[in-house]
Amino acid sequence: MTEDEIKSLEEKLMFKQKNTYEIMSDGEIKKAYDFAEKYKTFMNNAKTEREGVRQIVSEAREKGFKEYEFGKKYSSGDKVYFVNREKAVILCVIGKKSLSEGVKICAAHIDSPRLDLKQNPLYQDGGLALFKTHYYGGIKKYQWTTVPMSLHGVMVKRDGTKVNVNIGEDDGDPEFVVTDLLPHLAQEQEKKSLASGVKGEDLNLLVGSRPFKGDDSSENIKLNILNLLFEKYGVTEEDFLSSELEAVPAFKAVDIGFDRSMIGAYGHDDNVDAYPAAQACINAENPEYTVMSVLTDKEEIGSMGNTGLRSSYMKYFINDLAKSEGLEGWQVLRKSECLSADVTAAYDPTYPEVMDKNNCAYLNKGVAVMKYTGARGKSGTSDCSAEFFGKVRNMLDDNNVVWQLGALGKVDVGGGGTVAQFVADLDVDVVDVGVAVLSMHAPFEVISKTDLWQAYRAFEVFFK
Repeated sequence: MTEDEIKSLEEKLMFKQKNTYEIMSDGEIKKAYDFAEKYKTFMNNAKTEREGVRQIVSEAREKGFKEYEFGKKYSSGDKVYFVNREKAVILCVIGKKSLSEGVKICAAHIDSPRLDLKQNPLYQDGGLALFKTHYYGGIKKYQWTTVPMSLHGVMVKRDGTKVNVNIGEDDGDPEFVVTDLLPHLAQEQEKKSLASGVKGEDLNLLVGSRPFKGDDSSENIKLNILNLLFEKYGVTEEDFLSSELEAVPAFKAVDIGFDRSMIGAYGHDDNVDAYPAAQACINAENPEYTVMSVLTDKEEIGSMGNTGLRSSYMKYFINDLAKSEGLEGWQVLRKSECLSADVTAAYDPTYPEVMDKNNCAYLNKGVAVMKYTGARGKSGTSDCSAEFFGKVRNMLDDNNVVWQLGALGKVDVGGGGTVAQFVADLDVDVVDVGVAVLSMHAPFEVISKTDLWQAYRAFEVFFK
Protein backbone atom coordinates (compact mmCIF):
# COMPACT_ATOMS: atom_id res chain seq x y z
CA MET A 1 0.00 0.00 0.00
CA THR A 2 1.11 3.55 -0.66
CA GLU A 3 1.74 6.01 2.14
CA ASP A 4 -1.46 7.86 1.25
CA GLU A 5 -3.46 4.62 1.31
CA ILE A 6 -2.07 3.71 4.72
CA LYS A 7 -2.93 7.16 6.04
CA SER A 8 -6.43 6.86 4.62
CA LEU A 9 -6.83 3.45 6.29
CA GLU A 10 -5.66 4.86 9.62
CA GLU A 11 -8.20 7.66 9.39
CA LYS A 12 -10.93 5.17 8.57
CA LEU A 13 -10.15 2.52 11.19
CA MET A 14 -8.35 4.13 14.11
CA PHE A 15 -9.89 6.26 16.87
CA LYS A 16 -7.90 9.42 17.50
CA GLN A 17 -8.92 12.28 19.73
CA LYS A 18 -7.89 15.70 18.44
CA ASN A 19 -7.13 18.96 20.17
CA THR A 20 -9.97 21.49 19.99
CA TYR A 21 -7.62 24.15 18.61
CA GLU A 22 -6.84 21.88 15.63
CA ILE A 23 -10.53 21.67 14.75
CA MET A 24 -12.20 24.91 15.80
CA SER A 25 -12.11 27.93 13.51
CA ASP A 26 -10.84 31.28 14.76
CA GLY A 27 -14.43 32.48 14.84
CA GLU A 28 -15.56 29.61 17.03
CA ILE A 29 -12.57 30.02 19.35
CA LYS A 30 -13.62 33.65 19.83
CA LYS A 31 -17.14 32.49 20.69
CA ALA A 32 -15.66 30.07 23.21
CA TYR A 33 -13.56 32.78 24.84
CA ASP A 34 -16.52 35.20 24.95
CA PHE A 35 -18.63 32.48 26.58
CA ALA A 36 -15.82 31.92 29.09
CA GLU A 37 -15.96 35.57 30.16
CA LYS A 38 -19.67 35.24 30.98
CA TYR A 39 -18.93 32.02 32.86
CA LYS A 40 -16.24 33.76 34.93
CA THR A 41 -18.73 36.44 35.93
CA PHE A 42 -21.19 33.73 36.98
CA MET A 43 -18.50 31.98 39.01
CA ASN A 44 -17.65 35.14 40.91
CA ASN A 45 -21.30 35.70 41.82
CA ALA A 46 -22.46 32.13 42.51
CA LYS A 47 -20.15 30.37 44.96
CA THR A 48 -22.93 28.50 46.74
CA GLU A 49 -26.00 26.61 45.58
CA ARG A 50 -28.34 29.35 46.84
CA GLU A 51 -26.42 32.02 44.95
CA GLY A 52 -26.31 29.82 41.86
CA VAL A 53 -30.09 29.45 41.89
CA ARG A 54 -30.58 33.21 42.25
CA GLN A 55 -28.21 33.96 39.36
CA ILE A 56 -29.77 31.41 37.00
CA VAL A 57 -33.36 32.38 37.83
CA SER A 58 -32.55 36.06 37.33
CA GLU A 59 -31.13 35.41 33.88
CA ALA A 60 -33.96 33.03 32.96
CA ARG A 61 -36.59 35.61 33.90
CA GLU A 62 -34.85 38.16 31.68
CA LYS A 63 -35.22 35.68 28.80
CA GLY A 64 -38.94 35.20 29.36
CA PHE A 65 -39.09 32.32 31.83
CA LYS A 66 -41.93 32.40 34.37
CA GLU A 67 -42.40 30.54 37.63
CA TYR A 68 -44.04 27.15 37.13
CA GLU A 69 -47.61 26.75 38.36
CA PHE A 70 -48.45 23.18 39.31
CA GLY A 71 -51.65 21.99 37.66
CA LYS A 72 -51.49 24.51 34.82
CA LYS A 73 -51.44 23.30 31.22
CA TYR A 74 -48.62 24.76 29.15
CA SER A 75 -48.20 25.09 25.38
CA SER A 76 -45.31 24.56 23.00
CA GLY A 77 -42.67 27.25 23.44
CA ASP A 78 -43.63 28.17 27.01
CA LYS A 79 -40.65 28.71 29.31
CA VAL A 80 -40.92 27.97 33.03
CA TYR A 81 -38.76 27.44 36.08
CA PHE A 82 -39.30 25.71 39.42
CA VAL A 83 -37.18 26.47 42.49
CA ASN A 84 -36.83 23.83 45.20
CA ARG A 85 -36.17 25.42 48.62
CA GLU A 86 -33.82 28.03 47.11
CA LYS A 87 -31.11 25.39 46.59
CA ALA A 88 -32.11 23.63 43.36
CA VAL A 89 -33.84 24.77 40.19
CA ILE A 90 -35.45 23.21 37.13
CA LEU A 91 -35.58 25.18 33.87
CA CYS A 92 -38.02 23.88 31.28
CA VAL A 93 -39.08 24.78 27.74
CA ILE A 94 -42.20 23.02 26.46
CA GLY A 95 -41.64 21.22 23.15
CA LYS A 96 -43.72 20.63 20.05
CA LYS A 97 -43.97 16.86 20.52
CA SER A 98 -46.22 15.15 23.03
CA LEU A 99 -44.70 14.30 26.40
CA SER A 100 -45.52 10.68 25.58
CA GLU A 101 -42.35 10.78 23.45
CA GLY A 102 -40.26 11.77 26.48
CA VAL A 103 -38.31 14.80 27.61
CA LYS A 104 -34.65 15.77 27.20
CA ILE A 105 -32.91 16.36 30.52
CA CYS A 106 -29.54 17.88 31.39
CA ALA A 107 -28.83 17.26 35.07
CA ALA A 108 -25.96 19.02 36.84
CA HIS A 109 -25.19 19.98 40.43
CA ILE A 110 -24.44 23.42 41.85
CA ASP A 111 -23.00 22.47 45.23
CA SER A 112 -19.21 22.24 45.64
CA PRO A 113 -16.81 21.08 48.37
CA ARG A 114 -16.46 23.65 51.14
CA LEU A 115 -16.31 24.21 54.90
CA ASP A 116 -19.71 24.46 56.62
CA LEU A 117 -19.95 26.19 59.97
CA LYS A 118 -21.08 24.00 62.84
CA GLN A 119 -24.38 24.99 64.45
CA ASN A 120 -22.68 26.56 67.48
CA PRO A 121 -19.45 27.66 65.80
CA LEU A 122 -18.03 30.73 67.58
CA TYR A 123 -15.46 30.34 70.34
CA GLN A 124 -12.50 32.15 71.84
CA ASP A 125 -9.11 30.63 72.65
CA GLY A 126 -5.58 32.00 73.00
CA GLY A 127 -6.62 35.57 72.33
CA LEU A 128 -8.33 34.66 69.05
CA ALA A 129 -11.92 34.19 67.90
CA LEU A 130 -12.62 31.23 65.60
CA PHE A 131 -15.45 29.34 63.92
CA LYS A 132 -15.68 25.55 64.19
CA THR A 133 -16.38 23.98 60.78
CA HIS A 134 -17.45 20.65 59.32
CA TYR A 135 -16.10 19.98 55.84
CA TYR A 136 -18.63 19.26 53.09
CA GLY A 137 -17.77 16.78 50.35
CA GLY A 138 -14.53 14.98 49.57
CA ILE A 139 -11.53 17.22 50.19
CA LYS A 140 -7.82 16.97 50.90
CA LYS A 141 -8.00 18.76 54.24
CA TYR A 142 -4.46 20.14 54.13
CA GLN A 143 -5.32 22.06 50.92
CA TRP A 144 -7.86 24.19 52.79
CA THR A 145 -5.41 25.76 55.24
CA THR A 146 -3.84 29.21 54.65
CA VAL A 147 -6.39 29.96 51.90
CA PRO A 148 -8.31 33.27 51.99
CA MET A 149 -11.96 32.44 52.62
CA SER A 150 -15.28 34.25 52.35
CA LEU A 151 -18.48 33.53 54.26
CA HIS A 152 -21.80 32.91 52.52
CA GLY A 153 -25.24 31.70 53.51
CA VAL A 154 -28.35 32.50 55.51
CA MET A 155 -29.24 32.99 59.15
CA VAL A 156 -32.84 32.63 60.33
CA LYS A 157 -33.58 34.74 63.39
CA ARG A 158 -35.91 33.79 66.23
CA ASP A 159 -38.75 35.81 64.67
CA GLY A 160 -38.37 33.91 61.38
CA THR A 161 -36.62 36.72 59.53
CA LYS A 162 -34.01 35.41 57.12
CA VAL A 163 -30.72 37.26 56.71
CA ASN A 164 -28.46 36.70 53.68
CA VAL A 165 -24.75 36.71 54.51
CA ASN A 166 -21.96 37.41 52.02
CA ILE A 167 -18.67 38.63 53.50
CA GLY A 168 -15.28 38.51 51.80
CA GLU A 169 -16.17 38.92 48.13
CA ASP A 170 -16.39 42.68 47.68
CA ASP A 171 -13.37 44.97 47.55
CA GLY A 172 -12.55 46.10 51.08
CA ASP A 173 -14.35 43.18 52.74
CA PRO A 174 -12.51 41.28 55.46
CA GLU A 175 -11.60 37.67 54.68
CA PHE A 176 -11.01 34.64 56.87
CA VAL A 177 -8.49 31.80 57.02
CA VAL A 178 -7.72 28.38 58.47
CA THR A 179 -4.23 28.60 59.96
CA ASP A 180 -1.49 25.95 59.71
CA LEU A 181 1.56 25.01 61.74
CA LEU A 182 4.84 26.67 60.81
CA PRO A 183 7.49 24.28 59.35
CA HIS A 184 9.91 25.07 62.19
CA LEU A 185 7.56 23.33 64.65
CA ALA A 186 5.93 20.79 62.32
CA GLN A 187 8.35 17.88 62.65
CA GLU A 188 5.70 15.57 64.11
CA GLN A 189 2.99 16.80 61.74
CA GLU A 190 5.21 16.12 58.72
CA LYS A 191 5.68 12.50 59.80
CA LYS A 192 1.96 11.92 59.33
CA SER A 193 0.28 11.00 56.05
CA LEU A 194 -1.31 13.69 53.93
CA ALA A 195 -4.70 12.38 55.02
CA SER A 196 -3.98 12.69 58.75
CA GLY A 197 -1.63 15.69 58.84
CA VAL A 198 -4.62 18.02 59.16
CA LYS A 199 -7.72 16.69 60.91
CA GLY A 200 -11.27 17.80 60.32
CA GLU A 201 -11.43 19.32 63.79
CA ASP A 202 -8.33 21.39 62.92
CA LEU A 203 -10.17 23.30 60.17
CA ASN A 204 -11.05 26.22 62.42
CA LEU A 205 -11.71 29.55 60.72
CA LEU A 206 -9.91 32.56 62.16
CA VAL A 207 -12.42 35.44 62.44
CA GLY A 208 -11.05 37.97 64.94
CA SER A 209 -8.60 39.00 67.66
CA ARG A 210 -9.76 42.38 69.04
CA PRO A 211 -11.44 42.47 72.48
CA PHE A 212 -14.62 44.39 73.19
CA LYS A 213 -13.62 47.70 74.75
CA GLY A 214 -14.36 47.97 78.46
CA ASP A 215 -15.09 44.26 78.91
CA ASP A 216 -12.68 42.27 81.07
CA SER A 217 -14.40 38.88 80.71
CA SER A 218 -12.66 35.78 79.41
CA GLU A 219 -14.70 35.96 76.17
CA ASN A 220 -14.34 39.63 75.32
CA ILE A 221 -13.04 38.90 71.78
CA LYS A 222 -15.99 36.60 71.08
CA LEU A 223 -18.30 39.33 72.42
CA ASN A 224 -16.77 41.85 70.04
CA ILE A 225 -17.42 39.54 67.06
CA LEU A 226 -21.03 39.01 68.18
CA ASN A 227 -21.50 42.75 68.58
CA LEU A 228 -20.18 43.40 65.07
CA LEU A 229 -22.56 40.77 63.64
CA PHE A 230 -25.46 42.24 65.60
CA GLU A 231 -24.71 45.73 64.30
CA LYS A 232 -24.52 44.52 60.68
CA TYR A 233 -27.18 41.79 60.57
CA GLY A 234 -29.18 42.08 63.79
CA VAL A 235 -28.36 38.48 64.76
CA THR A 236 -27.36 36.93 68.08
CA GLU A 237 -25.29 33.85 68.90
CA GLU A 238 -28.46 31.80 69.22
CA ASP A 239 -29.32 32.58 65.59
CA PHE A 240 -26.34 30.48 64.48
CA LEU A 241 -28.41 27.45 65.50
CA SER A 242 -30.81 28.07 62.62
CA SER A 243 -28.33 29.04 59.94
CA GLU A 244 -26.57 27.65 56.90
CA LEU A 245 -23.18 29.34 56.65
CA GLU A 246 -20.51 28.17 54.23
CA ALA A 247 -16.85 29.18 54.09
CA VAL A 248 -15.57 29.09 50.52
CA PRO A 249 -12.35 30.29 48.87
CA ALA A 250 -12.37 34.03 48.22
CA PHE A 251 -10.53 33.61 44.90
CA LYS A 252 -11.94 35.25 41.81
CA ALA A 253 -12.15 33.33 38.52
CA VAL A 254 -9.06 34.18 36.47
CA ASP A 255 -7.36 33.23 33.22
CA ILE A 256 -4.55 30.68 33.59
CA GLY A 257 -1.49 30.50 31.33
CA PHE A 258 0.40 32.92 29.12
CA ASP A 259 -2.08 32.05 26.37
CA ARG A 260 -5.14 32.57 28.61
CA SER A 261 -6.49 29.22 27.41
CA MET A 262 -7.65 28.04 30.84
CA ILE A 263 -9.73 29.29 33.77
CA GLY A 264 -8.78 28.88 37.41
CA ALA A 265 -11.55 29.21 40.00
CA TYR A 266 -13.23 27.71 43.02
CA GLY A 267 -16.23 25.49 42.21
CA HIS A 268 -15.68 24.32 38.63
CA ASP A 269 -17.07 21.04 39.95
CA ASP A 270 -19.81 21.28 38.87
CA ASN A 271 -20.57 24.82 37.77
CA VAL A 272 -18.50 24.25 34.64
CA ASP A 273 -21.32 21.94 33.51
CA ALA A 274 -24.25 23.53 35.32
CA TYR A 275 -23.70 26.93 33.70
CA PRO A 276 -23.63 25.70 30.06
CA ALA A 277 -26.51 23.31 30.78
CA ALA A 278 -28.57 26.22 32.07
CA GLN A 279 -27.59 28.41 29.12
CA ALA A 280 -28.56 25.71 26.64
CA CYS A 281 -32.06 25.58 28.13
CA ILE A 282 -32.39 29.36 28.49
CA ASN A 283 -31.47 29.75 24.80
CA ALA A 284 -33.75 26.94 23.56
CA GLU A 285 -36.48 28.22 21.25
CA ASN A 286 -39.45 26.04 20.25
CA PRO A 287 -37.64 22.69 20.67
CA GLU A 288 -39.11 19.51 19.23
CA TYR A 289 -39.09 17.75 22.60
CA THR A 290 -39.71 19.34 25.98
CA VAL A 291 -36.27 20.17 27.40
CA MET A 292 -35.18 20.55 31.02
CA SER A 293 -32.04 21.62 32.82
CA VAL A 294 -32.01 20.37 36.40
CA LEU A 295 -29.48 22.13 38.62
CA THR A 296 -29.47 20.17 41.84
CA ASP A 297 -27.96 20.25 45.31
CA LYS A 298 -26.16 17.80 47.63
CA GLU A 299 -24.34 15.77 44.94
CA GLU A 300 -21.03 16.15 46.78
CA ILE A 301 -22.46 14.29 49.79
CA GLY A 302 -24.37 11.58 47.92
CA SER A 303 -27.39 13.53 46.59
CA MET A 304 -29.20 13.02 49.90
CA GLY A 305 -31.88 15.36 51.25
CA ASN A 306 -34.94 16.94 49.69
CA THR A 307 -32.84 19.21 47.44
CA GLY A 308 -30.67 16.37 46.17
CA LEU A 309 -31.52 14.19 43.19
CA ARG A 310 -32.23 11.13 45.30
CA SER A 311 -35.39 12.94 46.35
CA SER A 312 -38.51 13.06 44.19
CA TYR A 313 -38.78 16.72 43.26
CA MET A 314 -37.74 16.19 39.63
CA LYS A 315 -40.03 13.17 39.34
CA TYR A 316 -42.94 15.13 40.81
CA PHE A 317 -42.31 17.99 38.37
CA ILE A 318 -42.43 15.59 35.41
CA ASN A 319 -45.48 13.86 36.88
CA ASP A 320 -47.32 17.18 36.93
CA LEU A 321 -46.33 17.94 33.34
CA ALA A 322 -47.57 14.49 32.36
CA LYS A 323 -50.98 15.00 34.00
CA SER A 324 -51.57 18.04 31.82
CA GLU A 325 -51.65 15.65 28.84
CA GLY A 326 -53.56 12.92 30.64
CA LEU A 327 -50.40 10.83 31.06
CA GLU A 328 -48.70 9.14 33.99
CA GLY A 329 -45.23 10.28 34.91
CA TRP A 330 -43.69 6.89 34.20
CA GLN A 331 -44.99 7.02 30.63
CA VAL A 332 -42.91 10.17 30.08
CA LEU A 333 -39.84 9.02 31.99
CA ARG A 334 -39.41 5.70 30.21
CA LYS A 335 -39.13 7.54 26.88
CA SER A 336 -36.87 10.28 28.24
CA GLU A 337 -33.14 10.82 27.81
CA CYS A 338 -30.63 12.54 30.04
CA LEU A 339 -27.13 13.91 29.86
CA SER A 340 -25.74 13.78 33.39
CA ALA A 341 -23.65 16.93 33.20
CA ASP A 342 -20.79 16.32 35.61
CA VAL A 343 -17.04 16.74 35.56
CA THR A 344 -14.32 14.15 35.18
CA ALA A 345 -10.63 14.11 36.01
CA ALA A 346 -8.24 15.62 33.48
CA TYR A 347 -4.93 13.90 32.76
CA ASP A 348 -2.17 15.55 34.77
CA PRO A 349 1.37 14.79 33.47
CA THR A 350 2.72 15.37 36.98
CA TYR A 351 0.70 12.38 38.21
CA PRO A 352 0.45 9.98 35.23
CA GLU A 353 0.43 6.82 37.35
CA VAL A 354 -3.25 7.14 38.31
CA MET A 355 -4.58 7.33 34.74
CA ASP A 356 -5.13 4.91 31.87
CA LYS A 357 -3.94 7.15 29.03
CA ASN A 358 -6.20 5.48 26.46
CA ASN A 359 -9.30 5.89 28.61
CA CYS A 360 -9.10 9.29 30.26
CA ALA A 361 -9.87 12.91 29.44
CA TYR A 362 -7.40 15.64 28.58
CA LEU A 363 -7.65 19.43 28.62
CA ASN A 364 -8.48 20.94 25.21
CA LYS A 365 -9.84 17.73 23.70
CA GLY A 366 -13.49 18.62 24.03
CA VAL A 367 -16.34 17.60 26.27
CA ALA A 368 -15.85 14.19 27.90
CA VAL A 369 -18.39 11.39 27.52
CA MET A 370 -18.24 8.71 30.21
CA LYS A 371 -20.08 5.44 29.68
CA TYR A 372 -19.76 4.68 33.38
CA THR A 373 -18.38 6.23 36.54
CA GLY A 374 -18.33 4.48 39.90
CA ALA A 375 -15.39 2.93 41.69
CA ARG A 376 -13.41 -0.27 41.22
CA GLY A 377 -16.03 -2.85 40.22
CA LYS A 378 -18.21 -0.13 38.66
CA SER A 379 -19.82 0.36 42.07
CA GLY A 380 -22.19 3.32 42.10
CA THR A 381 -22.72 3.73 38.37
CA SER A 382 -25.64 3.36 35.97
CA ASP A 383 -23.33 2.16 33.12
CA CYS A 384 -24.96 3.62 30.02
CA SER A 385 -26.10 1.13 27.38
CA ALA A 386 -24.13 0.74 24.16
CA GLU A 387 -27.22 1.79 22.20
CA PHE A 388 -27.64 5.10 24.01
CA PHE A 389 -23.92 5.81 24.00
CA GLY A 390 -23.95 5.24 20.24
CA LYS A 391 -26.88 7.62 19.83
CA VAL A 392 -25.09 10.36 21.79
CA ARG A 393 -21.83 9.73 19.91
CA ASN A 394 -23.55 10.11 16.56
CA MET A 395 -25.39 13.23 17.73
CA LEU A 396 -22.12 14.91 18.71
CA ASP A 397 -20.29 13.85 15.55
CA ASP A 398 -23.13 14.92 13.26
CA ASN A 399 -23.12 18.39 14.83
CA ASN A 400 -19.32 18.80 14.88
CA VAL A 401 -19.10 18.85 18.67
CA VAL A 402 -15.57 18.00 19.78
CA TRP A 403 -15.73 15.20 22.35
CA GLN A 404 -13.50 12.65 24.02
CA LEU A 405 -13.67 9.68 26.32
CA GLY A 406 -13.56 10.17 30.06
CA ALA A 407 -12.95 7.96 33.08
CA LEU A 408 -12.08 8.68 36.69
CA GLY A 409 -8.70 6.98 36.93
CA LYS A 410 -7.40 3.43 36.78
CA VAL A 411 -9.66 0.62 37.91
CA ASP A 412 -8.24 -0.06 41.38
CA VAL A 413 -7.04 3.48 42.10
CA GLY A 414 -10.32 5.14 43.06
CA GLY A 415 -13.34 6.52 41.27
CA GLY A 416 -16.46 8.51 41.99
CA GLY A 417 -20.15 8.85 41.26
CA THR A 418 -22.55 11.34 39.69
CA VAL A 419 -26.30 11.89 39.66
CA ALA A 420 -26.60 9.59 36.61
CA GLN A 421 -27.47 6.56 38.73
CA PHE A 422 -30.42 8.34 40.37
CA VAL A 423 -31.81 9.51 37.02
CA ALA A 424 -31.40 5.97 35.67
CA ASP A 425 -33.44 4.71 38.65
CA LEU A 426 -36.40 6.51 37.05
CA ASP A 427 -36.12 4.34 33.91
CA VAL A 428 -34.39 7.08 31.91
CA ASP A 429 -31.55 6.52 29.44
CA VAL A 430 -28.59 8.49 30.79
CA VAL A 431 -24.89 9.03 30.15
CA ASP A 432 -22.34 11.30 31.81
CA VAL A 433 -21.18 14.23 29.67
CA GLY A 434 -18.98 16.94 31.15
CA VAL A 435 -15.77 18.93 31.34
CA ALA A 436 -12.39 17.59 32.46
CA VAL A 437 -10.92 19.35 35.52
CA LEU A 438 -7.39 19.64 36.93
CA SER A 439 -7.04 19.73 40.74
CA MET A 440 -10.64 18.63 41.22
CA HIS A 441 -12.08 19.34 44.71
CA ALA A 442 -9.20 21.65 45.57
CA PRO A 443 -9.94 25.25 46.61
CA PHE A 444 -8.73 26.32 43.14
CA GLU A 445 -9.50 24.15 40.10
CA VAL A 446 -8.55 24.52 36.42
CA ILE A 447 -10.51 23.90 33.21
CA SER A 448 -10.11 24.61 29.48
CA LYS A 449 -12.11 27.39 27.84
CA THR A 450 -12.70 25.38 24.68
CA ASP A 451 -13.84 22.34 26.66
CA LEU A 452 -16.38 24.57 28.42
CA TRP A 453 -17.63 25.75 25.03
CA GLN A 454 -17.90 22.22 23.66
CA ALA A 455 -19.94 21.25 26.72
CA TYR A 456 -22.36 24.06 25.92
CA ARG A 457 -22.55 22.92 22.31
CA ALA A 458 -23.21 19.33 23.40
CA PHE A 459 -26.15 20.39 25.60
CA GLU A 460 -27.39 22.74 22.89
CA VAL A 461 -27.56 20.10 20.18
CA PHE A 462 -29.06 17.58 22.62
CA PHE A 463 -31.93 19.97 23.24
CA LYS A 464 -32.40 20.54 19.49
